[in-house]
Amino acid sequence: MNVAVAKTGSGRAVSDLFASAEGRLPGSPAVIAARREAFETYERLGLPHRRIEEWKYTDLRALVGEVLPLAAAPDAAALKRAADAVKAHAIAGTRKLVLVDGVFVADLSDVKALVSEVGLKTLRETLEKDAALLKTASTDAVIALNAAMATDGVVLSIADGAQLSAPIQIIHVAMAASASAFTRSQVAVGNGVRATIIESFVAAGAKAYQVSDAVIVTIGDNADVAHIRLLDDAPDAVNITSQFVTVGANTKVNFFNMTTGAAVSRLQGFITLAGEGSELAINGVNLLKKTEHGDTTLVVDHAVPNCVSREIFRAVIDDRAHSVFQGRIIVRPDAQKTDGKMMTRALLLSDEAEADNKPELEIFADDVSCGHGATAGALDDSLLFYLKARGLPEKQAQALLIQAFVGEAIEQIADDGLREHVIGIAERWLERRS
Repeated sequence: MNVAVAKTGSGRAVSDLFASAEGRLPGSPAVIAARREAFETYERLGLPHRRIEEWKYTDLRALVGEVLPLAAAPDAAALKRAADAVKAHAIAGTRKLVLVDGVFVADLSDVKALVSEVGLKTLRETLEKDAALLKTASTDAVIALNAAMATDGVVLSIADGAQLSAPIQIIHVAMAASASAFTRSQVAVGNGVRATIIESFVAAGAKAYQVSDAVIVTIGDNADVAHIRLLDDAPDAVNITSQFVTVGANTKVNFFNMTTGAAVSRLQGFITLAGEGSELAINGVNLLKKTEHGDTTLVVDHAVPNCVSREIFRAVIDDRAHSVFQGRIIVRPDAQKTDGKMMTRALLLSDEAEADNKPELEIFADDVSCGHGATAGALDDSLLFYLKARGLPEKQAQALLIQAFVGEAIEQIADDGLREHVIGIAERWLERRS
């Protein structure tokens, strides 16, 4: 099969884009060689399309079509606007790490407060010595392109036994229009750690931009980690994020994702339960309208016995939006006593809204308890009638039912303040709809 190479807006092949950006990309000679190898992988594969099973519902060739030029480093005026965006989106009580158009900005970050509790480097610093962060087991084209083009990111190490005094919030701010930003970060969590990490994707006036992010997370034994991801990109933006997570023994991990922006978004997560006795909860909410396309694709790999995983996802889809959920649970031959469940529900608010749900189980052990379910439907007419009969306007009645629908996923956030913050995001989305 012939594979077309993606073009930039000016018609140049993406290889020209890589060549023009190469001088700005950090790294030692070994790193540059790793970048070129990754790019060759991408160039061979091209943008993912519907003939690739994992991308069946999110055809980037049709939805995106081209890779935009790399964003320029932010100037003083851009950083001033970015500071305003950080103030607007920073969550009270957190310690911030800020990336603007893919570049770490220390002046907007709480570096001094953080380095007293965690090890902190930038990707740019790390790549001057080591290419390991650019290498993953996946041969996915967008992951390869991210490795080739990654400009910056944060590299966090949390020592054994650390109890972080405040959540860490990584804020990605988009400033440049019609440009792309590539970031890659690593979070290494030691044994016995308690930590909360939040990622926020926001725009500061930017339009029609593209974000490619990759996050590599390793979590030790006897840890308790919450990871919250909040995507509120511009309505015409593209955001493709890949996450690789490895979990140790007797550890609790609670992951939550909310999508309320971007014309095209995809979160693909690859989570391996590598230590016995661990519990994984993955929850998410997609709130989509107009022609937005939101894709959540997850692979949970039970590699060892006696682990529990739970996945609860809710999608609210209005107008001609399209929500995708693909969830796969793999149970390896030695992973006896595995308990894995996933449930996804889609709420269609218009006749043209679309939902594709594809849960899968791959079980190679015989003493397990696994199951999945998927539903899609409209609001309950009888409940709407009940609320309207008691004097509520139709939009307000719908809002109450939608809040109840997404509540099961949001309630899984343990921190009261963060849970209320997420509820507030959902309420504002509903207000904009009315």
